[in-house]
Amino acid sequence: MRAFFFGLGFSSQQSAMAMRANGFASVGGTVREAEKAARLRAIGLDAVVFDGTAPGADVSAALTGATHVVLSIAPDEMGDPVLRHHRADLDAAPALEWLCYYSTVGVYGDFDGDWIDETAPLVPRNMRSDRRVLAEQDWRDYAAGRGVPLCILRLAGIYGPGRSSFDKLRAGTARRVIKPGQVFNRIHVGDIARVTALAAERRLAGTFNLSDDEPAPPQDVIAHAAGLIGVDMPPDLPFETAEMTPMQRSFYRDNKRVSNRAIKSALGVELLYPTYRDGLAQILESEQ
Repeated sequence: MRAFFFGLGFSSQQSAMAMRANGFASVGGTVREAEKAARLRAIGLDAVVFDGTAPGADVSAALTGATHVVLSIAPDEMGDPVLRHHRADLDAAPALEWLCYYSTVGVYGDFDGDWIDETAPLVPRNMRSDRRVLAEQDWRDYAAGRGVPLCILRLAGIYGPGRSSFDKLRAGTARRVIKPGQVFNRIHVGDIARVTALAAERRLAGTFNLSDDEPAPPQDVIAHAAGLIGVDMPPDLPFETAEMTPMQRSFYRDNKRVSNRAIKSALGVELLYPTYRDGLAQILESEQ
Protein backbone atom coordinates (compact mmCIF):
# COMPACT_ATOMS: atom_id res chain seq x y z
CA MET A 1 0.00 0.00 0.00
CA ARG A 2 1.25 3.44 -0.95
CA ALA A 3 -0.52 6.60 0.18
CA PHE A 4 -0.50 10.10 -1.28
CA PHE A 5 -2.02 13.18 0.38
CA PHE A 6 -3.07 16.27 -1.51
CA GLY A 7 -2.35 18.77 1.24
CA LEU A 8 0.08 17.64 3.95
CA GLY A 9 -1.22 19.97 6.63
CA PHE A 10 -1.72 19.51 10.38
CA SER A 11 -4.17 16.60 10.19
CA SER A 12 -2.72 15.00 7.08
CA GLN A 13 0.78 14.81 8.49
CA GLN A 14 -0.52 12.95 11.54
CA SER A 15 -2.58 10.64 9.33
CA ALA A 16 0.41 10.04 7.07
CA MET A 17 2.55 8.98 10.01
CA ALA A 18 -0.22 6.69 11.29
CA MET A 19 -0.51 5.03 7.89
CA ARG A 20 3.23 4.54 7.71
CA ALA A 21 3.16 2.98 11.20
CA ASN A 22 0.35 0.68 10.02
CA GLY A 23 2.45 -0.84 7.26
CA PHE A 24 2.17 1.43 4.26
CA ALA A 25 5.28 0.99 2.12
CA SER A 26 5.47 4.71 1.36
CA VAL A 27 3.57 7.86 2.20
CA GLY A 28 3.85 11.17 0.39
CA GLY A 29 1.87 14.21 -0.56
CA THR A 30 1.84 17.85 -1.53
CA VAL A 31 2.75 21.09 0.20
CA ARG A 32 2.70 24.64 -1.08
CA GLU A 33 6.38 25.49 -0.63
CA ALA A 34 9.68 23.77 -1.50
CA GLU A 35 11.14 24.52 1.93
CA LYS A 36 8.34 22.62 3.69
CA ALA A 37 8.67 19.76 1.21
CA ALA A 38 12.34 19.44 2.14
CA ARG A 39 11.52 19.38 5.87
CA LEU A 40 8.94 16.63 5.40
CA ARG A 41 11.25 14.56 3.22
CA ALA A 42 13.76 14.70 6.07
CA ILE A 43 11.28 12.85 8.32
CA GLY A 44 10.40 10.27 5.70
CA LEU A 45 7.39 11.76 3.91
CA ASP A 46 7.77 11.96 0.13
CA ALA A 47 6.63 15.55 -0.27
CA VAL A 48 6.30 17.43 -3.57
CA VAL A 49 5.13 20.95 -4.35
CA PHE A 50 1.60 21.84 -5.48
CA ASP A 51 0.22 25.26 -4.55
CA GLY A 52 -3.25 24.81 -6.04
CA THR A 53 -2.85 27.48 -8.71
CA ALA A 54 -1.18 25.32 -11.38
CA PRO A 55 -0.29 21.65 -11.84
CA GLY A 56 2.51 20.45 -9.58
CA ALA A 57 5.50 19.44 -11.68
CA ASP A 58 6.25 16.29 -9.68
CA VAL A 59 2.72 15.21 -8.80
CA SER A 60 2.13 12.96 -11.81
CA ALA A 61 5.18 10.84 -11.10
CA ALA A 62 4.39 10.72 -7.38
CA LEU A 63 0.91 9.36 -8.10
CA THR A 64 2.13 6.54 -10.35
CA GLY A 65 2.36 3.98 -7.56
CA ALA A 66 -0.29 5.39 -5.20
CA THR A 67 -2.94 2.96 -4.01
CA HIS A 68 -4.61 5.31 -1.52
CA VAL A 69 -5.16 9.04 -2.10
CA VAL A 70 -6.37 11.42 0.62
CA LEU A 71 -7.69 14.84 -0.36
CA SER A 72 -7.19 17.63 2.17
CA ILE A 73 -7.18 20.82 0.10
CA ALA A 74 -10.10 23.20 0.48
CA PRO A 75 -12.09 24.11 -2.63
CA ASP A 76 -11.91 27.67 -3.91
CA GLU A 77 -14.28 29.80 -5.98
CA MET A 78 -13.42 27.72 -9.06
CA GLY A 79 -14.01 24.37 -7.41
CA ASP A 80 -11.63 21.67 -6.22
CA PRO A 81 -7.98 22.42 -7.15
CA VAL A 82 -7.02 18.76 -7.36
CA LEU A 83 -9.72 17.91 -9.86
CA ARG A 84 -8.97 21.08 -11.78
CA HIS A 85 -5.25 20.43 -12.14
CA HIS A 86 -4.66 16.71 -11.59
CA ARG A 87 -7.76 14.81 -12.68
CA ALA A 88 -5.88 13.31 -15.63
CA ASP A 89 -3.07 12.17 -13.34
CA LEU A 90 -5.56 10.43 -11.06
CA ASP A 91 -7.17 8.86 -14.12
CA ALA A 92 -3.78 7.52 -15.17
CA ALA A 93 -2.75 6.19 -11.73
CA PRO A 94 -2.79 2.43 -12.39
CA ALA A 95 -2.79 1.22 -8.79
CA LEU A 96 -5.45 3.54 -7.33
CA GLU A 97 -7.89 1.64 -5.13
CA TRP A 98 -9.23 4.09 -2.52
CA LEU A 99 -10.00 7.80 -2.14
CA CYS A 100 -10.65 9.79 1.02
CA TYR A 101 -11.94 13.39 1.16
CA TYR A 102 -11.61 15.54 4.28
CA SER A 103 -14.73 17.69 4.41
CA THR A 104 -16.28 19.58 7.33
CA VAL A 105 -19.34 19.39 9.59
CA GLY A 106 -19.95 22.96 8.43
CA VAL A 107 -21.86 21.51 5.47
CA TYR A 108 -24.85 20.94 7.78
CA GLY A 109 -25.39 24.53 8.87
CA ASP A 110 -27.43 25.39 11.95
CA PHE A 111 -29.72 23.04 13.90
CA ASP A 112 -30.26 25.16 17.01
CA GLY A 113 -28.16 22.85 19.18
CA ASP A 114 -29.96 19.62 18.25
CA TRP A 115 -28.20 16.31 17.65
CA ILE A 116 -27.78 15.38 13.99
CA ASP A 117 -26.23 12.55 12.01
CA GLU A 118 -25.29 11.97 8.37
CA THR A 119 -28.95 11.90 7.31
CA ALA A 120 -29.44 15.58 8.19
CA PRO A 121 -30.09 17.96 5.28
CA LEU A 122 -27.22 20.14 4.13
CA VAL A 123 -28.04 23.83 4.68
CA PRO A 124 -24.63 25.52 4.93
CA ARG A 125 -24.58 29.09 6.19
CA ASN A 126 -21.44 30.45 4.49
CA MET A 127 -19.60 30.29 1.19
CA ARG A 128 -16.81 28.09 2.59
CA SER A 129 -19.27 25.35 3.45
CA ASP A 130 -21.25 25.84 0.22
CA ARG A 131 -18.07 25.03 -1.67
CA ARG A 132 -17.51 21.94 0.45
CA VAL A 133 -20.95 20.59 -0.44
CA LEU A 134 -20.18 20.99 -4.13
CA ALA A 135 -16.71 19.47 -3.74
CA GLU A 136 -18.10 16.43 -1.91
CA GLN A 137 -20.42 15.75 -4.84
CA ASP A 138 -17.64 16.30 -7.37
CA TRP A 139 -15.56 13.65 -5.63
CA ARG A 140 -18.50 11.24 -5.41
CA ASP A 141 -19.00 11.65 -9.14
CA TYR A 142 -15.31 11.18 -9.82
CA ALA A 143 -15.01 8.07 -7.62
CA ALA A 144 -18.08 6.49 -9.23
CA GLY A 145 -16.71 7.14 -12.70
CA ARG A 146 -13.26 5.91 -11.73
CA GLY A 147 -14.67 2.80 -10.06
CA VAL A 148 -12.95 3.20 -6.68
CA PRO A 149 -14.43 3.52 -3.16
CA LEU A 150 -14.60 6.99 -1.63
CA CYS A 151 -14.67 7.78 2.08
CA ILE A 152 -15.80 11.30 2.98
CA LEU A 153 -14.88 12.31 6.52
CA ARG A 154 -16.74 15.39 7.75
CA LEU A 155 -14.36 16.77 10.35
CA ALA A 156 -15.31 18.84 13.38
CA GLY A 157 -13.04 21.59 14.75
CA ILE A 158 -9.53 20.16 14.83
CA TYR A 159 -7.21 20.50 17.81
CA GLY A 160 -4.08 18.80 19.07
CA PRO A 161 -0.53 19.44 20.29
CA GLY A 162 0.54 22.90 19.19
CA ARG A 163 -3.02 23.84 18.25
CA SER A 164 -5.16 23.98 21.36
CA SER A 165 -6.60 26.22 24.05
CA PHE A 166 -3.28 25.95 25.90
CA ASP A 167 -1.50 27.80 23.09
CA LYS A 168 -4.08 30.58 23.07
CA LEU A 169 -3.97 30.96 26.84
CA ARG A 170 -0.18 31.18 26.87
CA ALA A 171 -0.21 33.67 24.00
CA GLY A 172 -2.81 35.81 25.75
CA THR A 173 -5.28 35.47 22.87
CA ALA A 174 -7.82 33.14 24.50
CA ARG A 175 -11.29 34.63 24.93
CA ARG A 176 -14.40 33.31 26.66
CA VAL A 177 -17.11 34.49 24.28
CA ILE A 178 -20.47 33.66 25.84
CA LYS A 179 -23.43 32.90 23.62
CA PRO A 180 -26.09 31.06 25.65
CA GLY A 181 -26.82 27.60 24.32
CA GLN A 182 -23.92 27.62 21.85
CA VAL A 183 -21.83 24.47 21.45
CA PHE A 184 -19.01 23.54 19.10
CA ASN A 185 -17.98 20.13 17.84
CA ARG A 186 -14.31 19.10 18.10
CA ILE A 187 -12.00 16.26 17.12
CA HIS A 188 -8.47 15.53 18.30
CA VAL A 189 -5.93 15.18 15.51
CA GLY A 190 -4.92 11.80 16.92
CA ASP A 191 -8.40 10.46 16.26
CA ILE A 192 -8.36 11.82 12.71
CA ALA A 193 -5.08 10.01 12.12
CA ARG A 194 -6.27 6.72 13.62
CA VAL A 195 -9.60 6.73 11.80
CA THR A 196 -7.99 7.63 8.48
CA ALA A 197 -5.44 4.83 8.79
CA LEU A 198 -8.09 2.25 9.70
CA ALA A 199 -10.46 3.41 6.97
CA ALA A 200 -7.62 3.19 4.45
CA GLU A 201 -6.72 -0.35 5.42
CA ARG A 202 -10.35 -1.46 5.04
CA ARG A 203 -11.09 0.65 1.92
CA LEU A 204 -14.08 2.06 3.77
CA ALA A 205 -16.65 3.78 1.56
CA GLY A 206 -19.37 6.24 2.53
CA THR A 207 -19.86 9.60 4.25
CA PHE A 208 -19.12 9.85 7.95
CA ASN A 209 -18.96 12.50 10.66
CA LEU A 210 -15.77 12.62 12.70
CA SER A 211 -16.40 14.50 15.92
CA ASP A 212 -15.90 13.66 19.56
CA ASP A 213 -18.60 12.40 21.92
CA GLU A 214 -19.27 15.67 23.74
CA PRO A 215 -19.99 18.90 21.87
CA ALA A 216 -19.38 21.66 24.38
CA PRO A 217 -19.58 25.43 24.91
CA PRO A 218 -16.29 27.07 23.91
CA GLN A 219 -15.99 28.90 27.23
CA ASP A 220 -16.04 25.58 29.10
CA VAL A 221 -13.03 24.34 27.14
CA ILE A 222 -11.06 27.52 27.86
CA ALA A 223 -11.92 27.32 31.55
CA HIS A 224 -10.85 23.69 31.82
CA ALA A 225 -7.58 24.34 29.96
CA ALA A 226 -6.80 27.33 32.18
CA GLY A 227 -7.29 25.21 35.28
CA LEU A 228 -4.99 22.49 33.97
CA ILE A 229 -2.04 24.85 33.46
CA GLY A 230 -2.78 27.17 36.36
CA VAL A 231 -3.37 30.42 34.52
CA ASP A 232 -6.07 33.00 35.06
CA MET A 233 -9.28 32.38 33.19
CA PRO A 234 -10.11 35.13 30.68
CA PRO A 235 -13.16 37.24 31.54
CA ASP A 236 -16.56 36.53 30.03
CA LEU A 237 -17.32 38.42 26.81
CA PRO A 238 -20.96 38.60 25.69
CA PHE A 239 -21.27 37.46 22.09
CA GLU A 240 -23.30 40.51 21.15
CA THR A 241 -20.51 42.94 22.05
CA ALA A 242 -17.40 40.85 21.43
CA GLU A 243 -15.13 42.14 18.69
CA MET A 244 -14.73 39.51 15.98
CA THR A 245 -13.76 39.21 12.36
CA PRO A 246 -16.60 38.25 10.00
CA MET A 247 -15.13 34.73 9.76
CA GLN A 248 -14.95 34.33 13.54
CA ARG A 249 -18.53 35.50 13.92
CA SER A 250 -19.68 33.12 11.18
CA PHE A 251 -18.70 30.11 13.27
CA TYR A 252 -21.27 31.12 15.88
CA ARG A 253 -24.06 30.97 13.30
CA ASP A 254 -23.91 27.17 13.36
CA ASN A 255 -25.09 25.43 16.52
CA LYS A 256 -25.47 21.67 16.44
CA ARG A 257 -24.38 18.46 18.11
CA VAL A 258 -22.86 16.12 15.54
CA SER A 259 -23.15 12.37 16.12
CA ASN A 260 -20.12 10.16 15.47
CA ARG A 261 -21.98 6.88 15.87
CA ALA A 262 -21.72 5.84 12.22
CA ILE A 263 -17.93 5.97 11.90
CA LYS A 264 -17.42 4.18 15.22
CA SER A 265 -19.81 1.46 14.13
CA ALA A 266 -18.27 1.14 10.67
CA LEU A 267 -14.77 0.66 12.08
CA GLY A 268 -15.73 -1.05 15.35
CA VAL A 269 -13.77 1.43 17.48
CA GLU A 270 -14.17 4.05 20.17
CA LEU A 271 -12.32 7.35 20.03
CA LEU A 272 -8.95 7.74 21.70
CA TYR A 273 -10.06 11.16 23.01
CA PRO A 274 -13.85 11.07 23.35
CA THR A 275 -14.10 14.47 25.11
CA TYR A 276 -12.14 17.70 25.14
CA ARG A 277 -10.99 16.81 28.66
CA ASP A 278 -9.35 13.63 27.40
CA GLY A 279 -7.79 15.48 24.48
CA LEU A 280 -6.41 18.32 26.58
CA ALA A 281 -4.97 15.83 29.08
CA GLN A 282 -3.11 14.10 26.24
CA ILE A 283 -1.75 17.38 24.91
CA LEU A 284 -0.49 18.38 28.35
CA GLU A 285 1.12 14.97 28.81
CA SER A 286 2.84 15.23 25.43
CA GLU A 287 4.32 18.59 26.43
CA GLN A 288 5.82 17.11 29.57
